Amino acid sequence: MSFDDLEPRKAKPALKDLGALGVAELQDYIAGLEAEIARARAAISAKEAQKNAAEAFFKKP
Repeated sequence: MSFDDLEPRKAKPALKDLGALGVAELQDYIAGLEAEIARARAAISAKEAQKNAAEAFFKKP
């Protein structure tokens, strides 16, 4: 048995009921999701820059 078997499994969040939202609310929802996507992309870029800097620092000449 591994320790991973003892960890609780993370459940996927339930999908939001879009049928109950109006057009303006759906547009706001999309804008919020796009903002979160942009934030995630910025975090990826920052991590890639850190990785590239570390690789350049430790690269043998």
